[in-house]
Amino acid sequence: MDALKKVALLVMCLQISGCYTLKSAYNQMSLLANRQSFEKTLERKDLTQAQRKKIILSQEVRDFALNDLKLHSNGNYTKVTWLDRQYVIWAVSASDPWRIKPFEWSFPIVGRVPYLGFFDQKEAEDEQKLIAKKGLDTDIRGVSAYSTLGWFADPLLSSMLNYDDEILAETLIHELVHTTIWVKDSVDFNERLASYAGQKGAELFYLKKEGPLSPSYKLMQDQSSDDKIFSAFITEQVKQLDDWYKNLSNEEKNFQLKEARIKQIQDLFKKTIKPQMKSKNWLRFDEIKLNNARLMVYKTYMSDFSNFDRLWTLARGDFQIFIEKCKKLKNSKNPDKDLADLI
Repeated sequence: MDALKKVALLVMCLQISGCYTLKSAYNQMSLLANRQSFEKTLERKDLTQAQRKKIILSQEVRDFALNDLKLHSNGNYTKVTWLDRQYVIWAVSASDPWRIKPFEWSFPIVGRVPYLGFFDQKEAEDEQKLIAKKGLDTDIRGVSAYSTLGWFADPLLSSMLNYDDEILAETLIHELVHTTIWVKDSVDFNERLASYAGQKGAELFYLKKEGPLSPSYKLMQDQSSDDKIFSAFITEQVKQLDDWYKNLSNEEKNFQLKEARIKQIQDLFKKTIKPQMKSKNWLRFDEIKLNNARLMVYKTYMSDFSNFDRLWTLARGDFQIFIEKCKKLKNSKNPDKDLADLI
């Protein structure tokens, strides 16, 4: 399907979904219209040396992802879009205040999603306030990268150049995993798969680029270790908190009690998990404002990597085999269950 037909089909779908998606489509088209070649971007007079190195690094990672990992590109990251802001979008999510249950929106193509993305920060903040009036827990966060799931050739965004080198490599592979496989109506599964595979892919990239004694390879291994520890921790804590909610009577439901219970999670992290961390990835977890909506974000991206670990072991650390096995779940209605059956 050529680009013009994709635009026409997308606009038709978005008209069905209303004003929010039409505005998102307009902004997405603006991002695509403002793409420029890497050569032209590298000629920018305001480009710092660090940004220049990251642009070159992005092409090395892309080539590795396509040639060694055999991920699909669809022309992604062959051009650059320069933004006038720190983030490309602001993501708003919400949850039931007394359950770990996301408030979801439904759209064509991707299905149900537990967040809305806004290209304008004020619009995101207005939406957050509107949702909060419904009595829901809310969360808003800046996002530097996202995927159109292969519908368009996603550009490298200037916001992504703020990442450390290793995080940039991991993010690019993460997003290319989305382009390669997306299970409809299963955002949590898709994000956890991309998080896990992005980490593994970045490890392999630095192993090939710099060798086993590379500081970057060591850092990726440390981050992978931290991710496993944090994943096990947050999975268990979210489950315990949700069970605690279920056992509360209506009379016991007050927000001071809830805040104290959530603080227990952060205190436990500070006491038992933080000392185990080898990298800086999760060090601020005990400092952030935490509610059910933010916990849902962690659940979406970091909950229970154990079955991915088992599949990775069965694939003997072969990234291509791992992804090919995951592709079998593309049309699954319950990919977590089917992944467990697969291994």
